[in-house]
Amino acid sequence: MFIKQKVLPLPISYRLKTMFLIDSIKTFGRYLILMRQVFKRPERWRMYFRRTLHEIYQLGINSIPIVLVISLFIGAVLCIQMKTNVESPWMPKMVTGYATREVLLLEFSSTIMCLILAGKVGSNITSEIGAMRVTQQIDALDMMGVNSANFLILPKITGLVLTIPMLVIFSIAAGIGGAFLIGYVTDIMTAEDLTLGLQYDFTPWFIWYSIIKSTFFAFIITSVASFYGYSVKGGSIEVGKASTNAVVSCSVLILFSDIVLTNIMMQ
Repeated sequence: MFIKQKVLPLPISYRLKTMFLIDSIKTFGRYLILMRQVFKRPERWRMYFRRTLHEIYQLGINSIPIVLVISLFIGAVLCIQMKTNVESPWMPKMVTGYATREVLLLEFSSTIMCLILAGKVGSNITSEIGAMRVTQQIDALDMMGVNSANFLILPKITGLVLTIPMLVIFSIAAGIGGAFLIGYVTDIMTAEDLTLGLQYDFTPWFIWYSIIKSTFFAFIITSVASFYGYSVKGGSIEVGKASTNAVVSCSVLILFSDIVLTNIMMQ
């Protein structure tokens, strides 16, 4: 005689985790398939270079004002905070300039600035491509035999990756300028002490470190934002949701990549 055993249902938390894992794998697979289409050889190089120049202006050059303004104020705030909370009678006066420079080089001008650009550039890319998807412009390109993914996304990736080193240099310069400005206006420290701290034990590799990191982050911003815009289904409301999801995903991936790249490059 067989005894029928009662099978207990799986816990809800386990089922939710399993569904989330499966959805994440499917999304990553669709992302890889799209990137395979994106990185095919352009059919018309002249058109590709023309669109790349347009994206350099649209994504890179148009981002210079916000990068300069934010970096200027952050440099000033860093100088005040370091002067107030770090410097003491037991430490030399140059510590303020030294700590301000290290924060700007190692994290702010690369990671934090790319997080800000993820909100500005990423949402712009998702909205633009998503609007083309819901108005069937992408379908029209596909019907004409055009590789729409390559035509729309590759120039954006190339444009931001090429201009991100310039934005990083501008951010570093503006942050240092903000430190000098607040030091001059408030007279919290002399320009000589600040300059000595900025020059003390300078490591040129830190600039390359920021540029290399930001290049990876630029690829994440453009590719992930383009993926969400290209995959939109529905109407204008779905485009707004896709823009929000793209910014969140870009931010999380940037922070995760920051940990990995820092562990690799700062050994």
